[in-house]
Amino acid sequence: MATLLHYPLCPFSRSIRLALAECGVEVTLTEERPWEWRPGFLELNPAGSLPVLLTEADGPISGSYAISEYLDETASGDGETRGFRLFPGEALARAETRRLVDWFHRKFHEEVTAYLVDEKVYRRYGRNGGSPNIEVIRAGHENLRYHLAYLGHLADTRPWLAGEAPSFADLAAAAHLSALDYLGEVFWEDYEPVKSWYALLKSRPSFRPLLADRVAGFIPSGTYSDLDF
Repeated sequence: MATLLHYPLCPFSRSIRLALAECGVEVTLTEERPWEWRPGFLELNPAGSLPVLLTEADGPISGSYAISEYLDETASGDGETRGFRLFPGEALARAETRRLVDWFHRKFHEEVTAYLVDEKVYRRYGRNGGSPNIEVIRAGHENLRYHLAYLGHLADTRPWLAGEAPSFADLAAAAHLSALDYLGEVFWEDYEPVKSWYALLKSRPSFRPLLADRVAGFIPSGTYSDLDF
């Protein structure tokens, strides 16, 4: 059985946990704290970032981009035992999925998740630990509203974020929102199309293990595990 090195509130790890579940791939989860820069972990991924998938056949695969593409080529499917294709459709449709994956795993992370999750959680345990920077938190909230508006546009004009079919773009976006929602940082009441789209994903079996996550020192928000939020 493969092993996934992850951290519960790491959105990149969360997106791969969702992808693995949709692909019907069972893994052992091993928590890794990236801020510790553990030598054994750096040997597997010199970048020091999560997630890392340790496969029995192909060795370690590092990063959500590489792992998602690997799963799409080796395990993704449309049958009863596997969920949706991670990168479905023809070339143009797959390009749109990749564009949105980059939007959420790069732009959204840099402008929102890094300001809120990293500041509240990683900063607390990292080498330069301390109280969250209030100005950084405020900037994260302002940026989040911009991104929620864009998400709402996508959810209001398409069946799924990248088009007609669910894809890894939906999982990447949901991974970031779920980490933020754990900390109570999402303004659901102001963005009904986003809430409706997220509720569909949240009700999928692949989401159940994430909703059971608990992180020491942080109590999940009231909406986090509530399917009728």
